[in-house]
Amino acid sequence: MQAKGAFEVQLKPAPPEPGRARVGRMLMDKQYFGELVATAQGEMLSAGNPAAGSASYVAIEHVSGALNGKQGDFALAHAGTMHNGANDLTITIVPGSGTGELIGISGKLALSIVENQHFYEIDYTLA
Repeated sequence: MQAKGAFEVQLKPAPPEPGRARVGRMLMDKQYFGELVATAQGEMLSAGNPAAGSASYVAIEHVSGALNGKQGDFALAHAGTMHNGANDLTITIVPGSGTGELIGISGKLALSIVENQHFYEIDYTLA
């Protein structure tokens, strides 16, 4: 199955934790529109020098709403790296994270940014 649409994201720096490694930490709030009508909250960790074109991030977000009309929650795990102009991003639905009508969900989410607008495409299955 597939779902497509747009989303809005707000990132806020998380408060630093004394004595922790120098890792960037951001809090995410998202609103999904289209075939996924949901809100999401998550946390992102990053390292590197994005201004110089090399960095990496990981994130977990918890999504709550309706996917193609089915109500429930699920989590997404992000892993992304950019280096020398090349990007590699994988966003996976966390196994076992589905609730409600989304129990047993698995799959991947792809995102794109066109003229500062964020879009998603989810390829998924329900057990």
